[in-house]
Amino acid sequence: MKLLVKKYFNFAGQFSSKISSGFSNREHGNMSVFYGDTKKTLLNRNNFLDSLGIKPKNLVSVEQVHGSNIKCITKEDKVNGVFIHLDSIPKTDGLLTDIKRLALAIFTADCPSIFLYDPLSSAVGLIHAGWRSTKEGIGVKAIKLMQMKFKTKPEELFVGFGPCIRSCCYEVSRDFGNYFPDELIERNGKFYLDLVRVNSNQLFSLGVRKENIFDAESCTSCERNDFFSYRVEGKDCGRQMSVVMLK
Repeated sequence: MKLLVKKYFNFAGQFSSKISSGFSNREHGNMSVFYGDTKKTLLNRNNFLDSLGIKPKNLVSVEQVHGSNIKCITKEDKVNGVFIHLDSIPKTDGLLTDIKRLALAIFTADCPSIFLYDPLSSAVGLIHAGWRSTKEGIGVKAIKLMQMKFKTKPEELFVGFGPCIRSCCYEVSRDFGNYFPDELIERNGKFYLDLVRVNSNQLFSLGVRKENIFDAESCTSCERNDFFSYRVEGKDCGRQMSVVMLK
């Protein structure tokens, strides 16, 4: 089964002795306990996590609301959102931790997931970066919080982008130019947005180095046979899981 794809694989491979990370695809099944066909969700999660050496009891997830709230996770937060949606940490779209064997998870069906790894302070983060969260600068907020909590140096931080809808398919209204004036792309009278580029530019402003950013370069809309896509299937489609854990 494919856990990571294209260039993003190098991000995990480079640090495989220090972290476990992965991004599920359609072959792994629906990972959401709330959206799509949920009959096999727990089995799907268990199988996927087991393939990464992660125990389900060590998983933490959140109630994603397309905001920019970020939470630093402690041992007391384990098993939040593993079994039922209501167990998730409420109204949060970013997770950070420096605790080993505590796995962070988010769920997506087009939105970018952003993986963060600070090898010097031994800390990780995971962000759900849809356009609303991106507009609020969730990536910048996460790194600033890592600076405060873990003394992270942005220039030493490694960043990975999981598969998401890309500018080839992500058509938006002209009004998005009010939020992303430098990144809106016009083609044939229509407007498209590259959220990975927007988030990358925001991270560059803090000092994150281009060579430390790894991108899966997969479009969930184009590659609909491999991934669930909200744009293609609607709100009731399944969800992929992004997960990262310090070993």
